[in-house]
Amino acid sequence: MLKASETAQMQPIGELNTGGGTETAMKKAYPYPAEFVAFLAEYHGTRDYFECHEIMEEFWKREREKGGRHVGCWLVLTRLSVVQYHARRGNGRGAFKLLSKANAEIDGVLMSEIGLDGERLTAMMRERLAAWGQPEGVRYDDFNLPIREPALREAARRRSAELGAAWQADGMAAGEDVVHRHATRDRTEVEEARAASAQRKALDRRQA
Repeated sequence: MLKASETAQMQPIGELNTGGGTETAMKKAYPYPAEFVAFLAEYHGTRDYFECHEIMEEFWKREREKGGRHVGCWLVLTRLSVVQYHARRGNGRGAFKLLSKANAEIDGVLMSEIGLDGERLTAMMRERLAAWGQPEGVRYDDFNLPIREPALREAARRRSAELGAAWQADGMAAGEDVVHRHATRDRTEVEEARAASAQRKALDRRQA
């Protein structure tokens, strides 16, 4: 999990003046959201999809509360990490169900705004779902995400190296503790963070 000091420092979504008006988009200059960079590093480096889910789910929840423009993107990425987790463990039913949901929810334009190639990712997801056809047809592959922005890719590469992982490592070579992370993960930090969040919400309701 990311430290609070790492998650609070980045607010990369801004308004870009295009001359004919103002459009909301991802700023081209680094930094990107720390959680997004961490997610990409785990996804393409450690291939710890459970950790990807933990990182992005918490970020998605915070963005949902704020009504962020790209909240749907974070939800789709959360789902994709779980798709990968299930597919690698042979849970075809879970993988197929979540990919179907993500396929219906993805917005390619918004995905491009956060630094991915939204059009390509949308096509990749549809092609994968068609290739699987049904839960019994689910097969794992690394399904690398198309990162459009060089600065984002480089930031994720650096974070992956800090984790001691090779970029675009073979997901099938991950250890059993990574493949079955839900059974071995120490969730103390997660539970503490959720308890703190619940306390903050309760306090906000009392003060409202």
